[in-house]
Amino acid sequence: MAHPLHHAESSARKFGGTPADYQAIHNWFDASKAHLALFTHRALRHHTQGIFEAERVFGAVVTNNAGRHVPVRWIGEQHVREDCQGRIPSLADWLTRIQPEAWMANGHIDLQDGGPGADPRSDWLAEVAQGRTILGLQDWMAARSPAV
Repeated sequence: MAHPLHHAESSARKFGGTPADYQAIHNWFDASKAHLALFTHRALRHHTQGIFEAERVFGAVVTNNAGRHVPVRWIGEQHVREDCQGRIPSLADWLTRIQPEAWMANGHIDLQDGGPGADPRSDWLAEVAQGRTILGLQDWMAARSPAV
């Protein structure tokens, strides 16, 4: 969906009440568009953890204009499904797809174990991409170094 209003209208059709009953929740999910007007803004809140965070922010339920108590989790799940092709991704689904860049690493890249000019960054990037490490480059290199 293109706009939080369309999500709110969808919620009103699904759960009753009026779009205004749901607008604040849908605005919250899409607030990251203020910083990045690309679909990747969804990495901030369009996932399982974001749905639970919405529940913490807005409470467990909202009462719509028709007097019906609607779980905020249901509203969040609806929003995420509408934007993510019917799927509710995890936060890890988003984060593991971030392409690591040198500036993201703590410290610097040391040349090690590959002979002159070797760069261990590519090995580290492969392990990060495959979910085999969550360590920063410097910590990963330290963990792989033989004890001195």
